[in-house]
Amino acid sequence: MPSDYHCDGEINSESEKFVFIIPKKEEELKRRGVEQMSKGRILSGMRSTGRLHIGHLSVLENWVKLQDEYECFFMVADWHALTSNYADTHDMQRNIRDLVIDWMAAGLDPGKSTIFVQSHVKEHAELHLLLSMITPLSWLERVPTYKDQIAQLGKQGKDLNTYGFLGYPLLQAADILVYKANAVPVGEDQLPHLEFTREVARRFNFMYKAEIFPEPQPIIGQVALLPGIDGRKMSKSYNNFINISSESKDLVAKVNAMITDPARIKKTDPGHPEICTVHTYHTIYSAAELEDIRTKCRAGDIGCVACKKMLGAKLDELLNPIREKRAALEKNPDYVNKVLAEGAEKARSVAGEVLKEVRKVMNM
Repeated sequence: MPSDYHCDGEINSESEKFVFIIPKKEEELKRRGVEQMSKGRILSGMRSTGRLHIGHLSVLENWVKLQDEYECFFMVADWHALTSNYADTHDMQRNIRDLVIDWMAAGLDPGKSTIFVQSHVKEHAELHLLLSMITPLSWLERVPTYKDQIAQLGKQGKDLNTYGFLGYPLLQAADILVYKANAVPVGEDQLPHLEFTREVARRFNFMYKAEIFPEPQPIIGQVALLPGIDGRKMSKSYNNFINISSESKDLVAKVNAMITDPARIKKTDPGHPEICTVHTYHTIYSAAELEDIRTKCRAGDIGCVACKKMLGAKLDELLNPIREKRAALEKNPDYVNKVLAEGAEKARSVAGEVLKEVRKVMNM
């Protein structure tokens, strides 16, 4: 273990293989500050709506890689969660902790990245308010996902005709700009939101004749689009997801419930893998055996039960180390608390300096 790191929290015998480390505050932050001057800066986050499912793994894998290439800020977006879940907040704190534990279990390292809760850094809200003074209403109304999400979530009984939901793209912009992030990992569906952020940055810089905000560029990673076990979009509202923390028994049950080729009645019937949910998962998690699986499926040499058994074993092998580390983290709540406290402190330090610049040019 490097001398400038220390172990935080007592590790019990059941979790000895996991060594939880946080950088020593003063010395390490100075060292990281020098190193990160030459790196780009990233801000990304997820809404705190509960434990992550297997569809999030490819996003997390991208984040883990980016930790070594950028100065990374990863945010639990609890204010964003309120924009659509404002009527039911009783699980909010548990959801925040579940999300952070899932992140670290999947490989996010607080020794490399700043991990924090959005509402613990009030500068996000202040910048959102200040930017709202200069942002045309029409810019918010034309965000492509705005009306789509009102319609989709409206079918679930949610009323999103609120000021908060209309303004969430601007809060997103403030999240990014308050750290002067020059890059954001996004999916292609989020590109309009990032362009909106660039427009806001340009308008602010032009209006106040100050080059404060960079125009953040997208980092489009490879994201596996996994269907739910019923073939529809994976969604908690459909209860068709597989949590990354699923125990082996639950995982096998979920895989066994997956929709396969409806035309196959007997094991020897020729299969059509291109329409099978199980095959979609095999394309991602069974690359080495994929051609053999396809050939045997089409020839009727392998049945759906055997195919599901293979997939279940692959997923169990993939998720087992995540499950084990997650269990160890859950037994060390003080460590999780310290990660979030030190993450918020670092985030406030950076965001506070940016807000000083903003207030100065706005004569506040």
